[in-house]
Parts: sequence; structure tokens; C-alpha cells
Amino acid sequence: MTTLLVVAKEPRPGRVKTRLTPPFTPREAAALAEAALADTLEVVARTPARRRVLVLDGEPGPWLPSGFEVLRQCPGGLDERLAAAFAHCTGPSLLIGMDTPQVTPELLAVDFADCDAYFGPAEDGGFWALGLAEPDPALLLGVPMSTSRTGAVQRARLAGLRVRDLPPLRDVDTARDAELVASASPGGRFAAELKRLTAAAR
Repeated sequence: MTTLLVVAKEPRPGRVKTRLTPPFTPREAAALAEAALADTLEVVARTPARRRVLVLDGEPGPWLPSGFEVLRQCPGGLDERLAAAFAHCTGPSLLIGMDTPQVTPELLAVDFADCDAYFGPAEDGGFWALGLAEPDPALLLGVPMSTSRTGAVQRARLAGLRVRDLPPLRDVDTARDAELVASASPGGRFAAELKRLTAAAR
């Protein structure tokens, strides 16, 4: 079975989802981040896995369900932190972030029987998922993160491997992203929190 990794920041005001401010306050942006993280972890908890690991910058909170190991993120750039997350794994592993609360167990239930890697592109040019049958941190080191070409560079790093592409998903970065993601997954905590905050602003 697969190890599922979630890379996340503790949802504290001023430290997460800063591109949501404005129109949201730092506290509201953190509430949306917490809802997105809670949705993501709940989906991971429902997905069959060998291990479930939260790779966290910060401290765990009441949003963390049981059944997860918690690893501290290492210092350094995002490429170094993602590489370090894979360094803690042996065997098939799939890494995602906290920015796609619309993810489903069906998307995460990957099978490495006839492939070496999975790649999930994000609509902003990044990637929302990376799976490796044999985790190799070197495949991530040096990839420029948070740019419009991050996904293309990371996908090119997988050249020579048998890769399956997952459907593209939208990361929650801006208020418009939040609206579109909430509409794609209207039954989740994220959608409910966005609806609550939007109603309170009227």
C-alpha cells in the first residue's frame, strides 16, 4: 500500500493564505486554511494507505484526526522541504498539499503496479500531487517553486520514469480560487466556511 503525505502549515493568522488578504482578514484567511486542511486530512483518513503522514510547519491542532504521524518540516526552501518529506519514506508514496480541499479518496487511491510515478498538475502551473514508487529526494531538489513553470520543471524531472498524470486541480491562493474550489466541493468544511464568511461580510 501507499504512504500518503500531506505537507501543511499550521493555520495561524498572518502565516497562511496571505494572498487571500484582502478581501479577507488574516484571521478569516487562517479560518479558510484550517477548513481546507481539515477537509484534506479527512479525505486522506478515508483513503486506504500504509502510512498517513502530516509534514507540518507549526503545531498540530484539533483539526488533526487520529491515525496520522506528524513530522516537522525541515528548514530551507520548499523544494528542500518536499524532498525531505520523501526522504522519510520507503516504497510507494504520494505527496499532496493543503491547498486542494476538493481532492477525493478516488484521486488518492493510486496504484503503482505498472508505473513509477504519479503527477498531478495544478491549474496555476504548479502541481498538487507527486507520487513516487521509489522515493528519490533528488527529483525535487532545485525545482523552482511557486512559479508558473514549477509543474513543467517537476514533470520534466520525471523523464525516463513511467508516469501517470492525475487530473488537474485548482489550488486555493486567491479569493476567486476559493469560490471555484468551494463550488467544486460544496459539501466540505471549506465551502461552508467560505459561505459563512461571505454571509458575515454582507
